Order: sequence, then C-alpha cells, then structure tokens
Amino acid sequence: MRIEIHRDAWGIPHLRAGSARELARAQGRVTARDRAWQLEVERHRAQGTSAAFLGAGAVSWDTLARRARLDDTARRCFGALERRDPETAAWVRAYVDGVNEELPSTSAPEFARVGLAPGRWEPWTPLGVWLATHILFAGFPAKLWRDEAIRHLGPDAVGLFAADGPGTSGSNGWLVAGARTTTGHAVLAGDPHRFIEDPGVYQQIHLVCPEFDVIGLAVPGVPGIAHFGHTGTVAWSITNAMADYQDLYRERLRRTGAGVEALGPDGTWHRATRHTETVEVAGETPVEIEVIETERGPVIAGGPEGLEGGGVLEEPPTTDASRPAPARASTPGHTAATLVALSLRYPPRVTEDLGFSALLPLLRARRTADVDRAFDLWAEPVNVVQAADAEGGLLHRVAGRVPVRAQANRLRPVPAWEPGHDWRGWHDTPRAGLTDGVAVMANQRGPATPLGVEFAPPHRANRIAALLNEKERWSAADMPLIHMDTHLASAQPLLDHIEALDDTRLSPEAMTIRDTILHWDRRMTASSTEAALYAAVRSAVVRRLAAHPAFAALAEPPAYPDVLLPWLGLVPRIAFALEHLLRAEELYGIDRAEAVRAALEEVAAEPPRGAWGDTHRLAPWRALPESGRDTPALAPALSGDHDCVLCTSAVPGLTDLAARGPAARYVWDLARREDSLWVVPLGASGTPGSPHHRDQLPLWLRGDLVPVVTDLLYLTKED
Repeated sequence: MRIEIHRDAWGIPHLRAGSARELARAQGRVTARDRAWQLEVERHRAQGTSAAFLGAGAVSWDTLARRARLDDTARRCFGALERRDPETAAWVRAYVDGVNEELPSTSAPEFARVGLAPGRWEPWTPLGVWLATHILFAGFPAKLWRDEAIRHLGPDAVGLFAADGPGTSGSNGWLVAGARTTTGHAVLAGDPHRFIEDPGVYQQIHLVCPEFDVIGLAVPGVPGIAHFGHTGTVAWSITNAMADYQDLYRERLRRTGAGVEALGPDGTWHRATRHTETVEVAGETPVEIEVIETERGPVIAGGPEGLEGGGVLEEPPTTDASRPAPARASTPGHTAATLVALSLRYPPRVTEDLGFSALLPLLRARRTADVDRAFDLWAEPVNVVQAADAEGGLLHRVAGRVPVRAQANRLRPVPAWEPGHDWRGWHDTPRAGLTDGVAVMANQRGPATPLGVEFAPPHRANRIAALLNEKERWSAADMPLIHMDTHLASAQPLLDHIEALDDTRLSPEAMTIRDTILHWDRRMTASSTEAALYAAVRSAVVRRLAAHPAFAALAEPPAYPDVLLPWLGLVPRIAFALEHLLRAEELYGIDRAEAVRAALEEVAAEPPRGAWGDTHRLAPWRALPESGRDTPALAPALSGDHDCVLCTSAVPGLTDLAARGPAARYVWDLARREDSLWVVPLGASGTPGSPHHRDQLPLWLRGDLVPVVTDLLYLTKED
C-alpha cells in the first residue's frame, strides 16, 4: 500500500501506509509540510544554534542547550536505542527520512525573513527535540529559588512558597468509568497546560497502517503519539506528575593548565571533560562558551572562575557538621581557585535512554494492560497516566524514571564535594485507583506525592471532582462544561482579608470596591467587571508584599543564566504563593491587613475601566514575532485564571496577559471513537496565510471542540 494523505474539514492530516515504518515516513513528510518553520526552530534549539537566526535573545537558551549537552545526549540515546531496540530506531529514522524529503520544498515565509534555509535532520534529531522540549519541564531551576529562600528566610519558606508557577507545565485530566457514563463505556478528558505557541505544541493527527489505527496529539518533530491517543479500543492521556528527577550540584572547579578538575565526594580532584564552542548570533559578535562536564553532569552555570559576570555563588555550610570543608590549598601545576559552579544531573544523560521504546507499543495497544506495559518503558517527563479500554479496563499510574537519592537533593543544589548525594537506583512508580468511578489529576498531590516537592494547589482537582459529582451519568459531549469552568477557589484568602478590614480606615471609594468584590460570584469570566476589580486588587497586594523589606534579599537573584531567571522572580513567586502567604500565621513581620487596605485604596484611586477580558488576553509565544500584528491590544480576550479549571495563566503583579493555558483539549470516548472530540488553540497548519492556521481559535475560545473524523467518506485526499 502506498502512502496516502487525507485531510478533514479542519486540515487535520489522516495518514495511511502499508507498514509502521512507511507510516512514520509519511508522518515526517506531512509534519514538514505543515510545520516546516517550527521543525527547524526546534532542531536549532535542540542543537543550541537558534541565535544564529533569532538573534541575541536566543543566546541564553543556546548556551544552556550547549552546556547541558542536549544534542550530544540525544545522539548517545539514539545510539543506545539502535543497540537495544533496532526496530524503534529504524522507525525513528523513517520519520527523519520523511522530514528530509519534504523540507527542501517548503516555503514558509519565516525562512525568508531571517535568511534561513531548511537544514538536514539527523537520526537523533527527534530525540533532541523531545529533550529540549522537556529539559525544563520538571522545573529544576526551582531548586535555585528554594536555595535563595532558605538562605534568606529560613527552611519554612519552602512550604510557604510551594506552588506551581507559570513556567511549570501542568494539565487537567479526568477519567470517568463506564458506570458513570451514558454509554456504559469510559470517557477520558482533559487539557495539557503549556505555553501557548504559534505554531502549536501539539499536532492533531490520525495514523493508520495494518498494525494500528490511532488518533491523537503528536509533538511536532517526534514520531508517533506519546501523550494523548486513542486506538479505537483503548485510549490514554497524561498529566504532569510534578515529580523531581533532576539534580543540581555545587561544584568546586579549578584549572589545571588547559584542563579543569572538580572536587569529588572522596576529597580528591577529578578531571572534568572540557572544550569550547561558539554560539553564532545574528547581527552580533559570536559568543564563545566553555563546555565542562564533571562526574555528576554538565556544568550549566559558572565555571572555575565562578558565575558569569564575576559573581561567586556563596557556599552553604557543609551538610555534615562533623566533617570539615575540604582544604583549598593549591598543588603544583594547579591554581588555587575553587569557586562554585552548578552542574545538572538528569536521567537521559545517565542512562542514555529517553523512553522512545514506549512509542511503538503505545500505537499497537489494544487494552489498558498494553498501555501499562508500554509505560513501563517510559523515561521522561514523569507523568501520571490515565487509560481506559472498551472492555472496561482502567489504568491510573505514574510513569517515568525518578532517581533514589537524599532528600536534600530534591530541595536545593547540593555540594558535589560531600558524600551522600549520589543516585542509588530508581523509584518504583506508584499506582492509584478511582473514587466513585472517577479519577482526577490536576498536578495536585496524588500518586506522585512521594516523588516530588512542589505540587499545584488542589483547587482545580477539587473543582473537577465536584462538578463530576453533580450528576450520575456523563457523556463525551458534556465534558466541555468542565473544561471551561472559571470558578476561582484560591481567591478566598484574599477575600477573607478584605472582609476583615476595619471599615473606618477605608475611603468611600474603597468601600464600594470592597463591597463589589465581596458580592462577586468567584468566576473569572472575560465579561466580569467584578473579576477585573478582584484581579486589580490582587496584583496591588502582590506588588506591595514584594516591595516589603522582608523580601529585599530575594529581589535580585544571583548571576544565573537568563533562561533560568523566570523561576527566581520575586513578584511571580509571591503571586502564585499568595494564598499561602495570606494564610500563614505570621509572615516575617509584614502587616498584611495594611497591605490589603493600601491595595484597595490604590485600585479605588484608579479602578480598571472594563471587564477581566479587557486585560486578560492571549499572548502566544513565537520564535519570530510578527511585526505590527497580534499586539496585546488586538489579542483575543480570555476567561479563566491560573487556579481555575480553565487555566489561563496571567502573572499577578506583572501582567494580566496569558502566555500559558490549554495547549489542546480532548475527550476520548471508549464507546465510539467517532464521538470523541478535540481542539487546539490555533489550527492544524503552522503556515501563516493557510486557511487552517488559526481556524480553531474561535472554537477554543468558546469551549467548542472539533469532532474526531476517521471515515474516508468525510476526508479529502491530498496529492
């Protein structure tokens, strides 16, 4: 059977081929046809070469990619895949062949704007794309924040500021067993929360060959369907488990002529690998970087001279009070410099395994037991998996690789020169069941609790569970009601403070705002003026807390690379931990009642002139912004907020614009796959000017979904 490409009314590709390998080649071809610019951006990001055409703003990412050895790790993982699983390796090669066949003939306008020609993909490039997409997924930079918070505020700050922030990838996901549906068969539904990108981070696709027939959401640049799929008899979906599986080590480094050594936990110096690379920068002087790797992992910040810009990362006291810090005396031929740098240890660099051996078994799955076995091979990111099959089988488990090591490793960077911080094998992945025929995951504490440190507040999960309990039977068509819910439970602590204010200290204008907010229905709908008032007061409180002298030491983080700084911003950290800060018995001597009163008066003096959606607008990320188009003032208005089920994340205190939100929505029906539904924020095509570039945006904004179509009668064949 030769390769056939069909399209439905939304431009979604439906591919048919005579074998799994030929189908992978077709997937590579159609992805290059629809997402050529996106594929090349992701390839260059994985290689650390994107600044060559995107400019200085991409240098920090490219430097991290080079220093973290992403491309080299992908190459090693592919080499190991060829040895361990040659069938999957050949399947990945077929996908790359398809990309390389199609890319030269593409004509995305962005290439002309930056003077870039499509390049050639290597067999390991899909692994590099996957790794680059997920290297920050687990949020290892949060360890740097916790380190600073503990240093300046004490250990209690870890729990006080524990919350998922806008840089964290999250999801809603819920599984309703057949006993609770109108058909007697299970329904899976949810939405992954990521940065909304243009083109989108997920690709709706249908893959058919004699071995399998699967619809789902693929990651452009990676073959198969990993996160969300439906084979007709079994379906699966994932949420971020919020597990901690990457470690940061403080390294003492010293130069030895042309080389570098690192002080190990045995008290002796060990040779580190070292070389230099050059990052080309469009319109500017190239940047030379030093790539160093110790026995722990690649050095991602600093070097033998300390952090960039001349800063020295202060060393914490040794974790073992009975063991003195190693001596700094120099030895012949060595310098005495032993300033602190940071190395990153992450599972694929250690194991040479990205979990790609799970991808073909997922496509071939027929029952939940097949999905379960496939996810036994999963590596990263660490996810909570939910699955159901047409025979009534159900699955709710954690999948991925989490190292066994000391608790201190999870909290903050640990000293490489002290013993007790090594990895000692891998955790077993926990499993869970259903409650009253329902399982809900929304990045809250759940089956993955033993594996993580910071989890999302339970508001989204509790709200989904409460909505599902409002009636006994649910259909696939009912699920968008849950996707679009805008109730904001996390508002309560601030509302309590507002209600407790002394009336005699408020101006008449502030009293009016106070009364309006207290009578608000707690829904963050785009048309709500009350929601706009609440959000304005919330932002003012955040700014006032952030400006308090108690937090002054956290206002300026150390000289870490720019790409890591979003995790260390004081205002966002306060914004997303606000309910904890307001509920704490004592907050470092801060008069919170006064902060709330002053915030009310600030908003009363200059109240917002409209509804929540006037300022809460979609701001998708683009590698190459469109000049003069889609400015924030013209971006579509959004309902929802960070802790709503409709999770559209602004950053209170900084901006009401939302760069993060549902990167797709899905409803998988196990009674009839044709009754399943899905939608993405923009469209199936990544090419500006295509009729399918943004044709799903109006549906996504309203909460409507596109029907899943698999019947050839309703598809149009493409040459």
